Amino acid sequence: MLYNSFNTQITFFQKLKNFDYILLTCILLLGLISSLSMYSTDGGEILFHSKSHISKFLIFFTMMIFISFLNIKFWHYFAYVFYIAILFLLVWASLYGIKSSGSQRWINLYFINLQPSELMKIAIIVCLAKYYHRIQTNKINDFQVMFIALVILILPIMLVITQPDLGTSILIALSGLVVIWLAGINIKYFIYSFIALLISMPFAIALLKPYQKLRILTFLNPDRDPLGAGYQIIQSKIAVGSGGLNGKGFLKGTQSYLEFLPEKHTDFIFTLFAEEQGFLGSLGLLLIYIIIIYRVLRIGAISRSYFAKLFCYGYGSAIFFYVTVNMSMVLGLLPIVGSPLPIMSYGGSSMLATMIGFGIVMSANINHKQLIA
Repeated sequence: MLYNSFNTQITFFQKLKNFDYILLTCILLLGLISSLSMYSTDGGEILFHSKSHISKFLIFFTMMIFISFLNIKFWHYFAYVFYIAILFLLVWASLYGIKSSGSQRWINLYFINLQPSELMKIAIIVCLAKYYHRIQTNKINDFQVMFIALVILILPIMLVITQPDLGTSILIALSGLVVIWLAGINIKYFIYSFIALLISMPFAIALLKPYQKLRILTFLNPDRDPLGAGYQIIQSKIAVGSGGLNGKGFLKGTQSYLEFLPEKHTDFIFTLFAEEQGFLGSLGLLLIYIIIIYRVLRIGAISRSYFAKLFCYGYGSAIFFYVTVNMSMVLGLLPIVGSPLPIMSYGGSSMLATMIGFGIVMSANINHKQLIA
């Protein structure tokens, strides 16, 4: 009976026809660009990072195609289960996870060190999209409705903060708040919350870890410790600036090849790309992300299901936040936080979460005429 509820009259060939091939092409382009960039981080050889990144992209891209063929009803039906499962994994990571660099956010699954907080970026959107799917418009601003939504949002944020991972917790918060705002919450509550946030800022800063306070001070003045805390962002800005208009050329980035730039394969992959491909290449990469965001939002616009609409709008906004925060971070416009660039940055959990998100979006497009009761 469960299978019949997910089954539709759409044939396999109709599903293929309903694919958004522009979105699919952009994802493949990002995969190709990221693979070449990872090859560059390995010094022009296929070593650990490039091998791992390429294999994970191919595996998770195949998984995305499989998810695309699942009916959008599947994600609506299992939304709460998905959220609770990731919430459980967050607790497990906090208690028994792998410790690295003062953080405890990974679970060893042998084939991948899973970071549940990355998956929560998707789970929070799916869960809140289902929650608001059946809430009547005139009840959106009821206290009980808002309270439950805030509990759904705050629980994972608090767990991620304790790991500690302030950057990811902020991105989860932004993703969830976008869905709540799109659902129709009165804007005055956001204004009140923003004022309360400003008032509580001094107390919040006092609760930050020493390294988190150092990141804020470094953001305000990187030159206060140019060989220590400010080294990475200074080298990042030098690398981006040295790329000029056309870049130094593929495999010719001096800041990267001479090892001036730490962590160039993860959150700072855009710095390496900008140095090699320059301003014009960076604009091209940014254009690909803009097209992706536009296609995701377009799928939300044509979807008859309110659940699919909320998810697509929420996920499209989330991609915008991920790209904006990462690029702003490496350019020195925001403090350094753990924010990978979607598909481009090295990291299996981030890639997995991104591909699950795109798979659900593709499913929404294939089933865009379908209503969910």
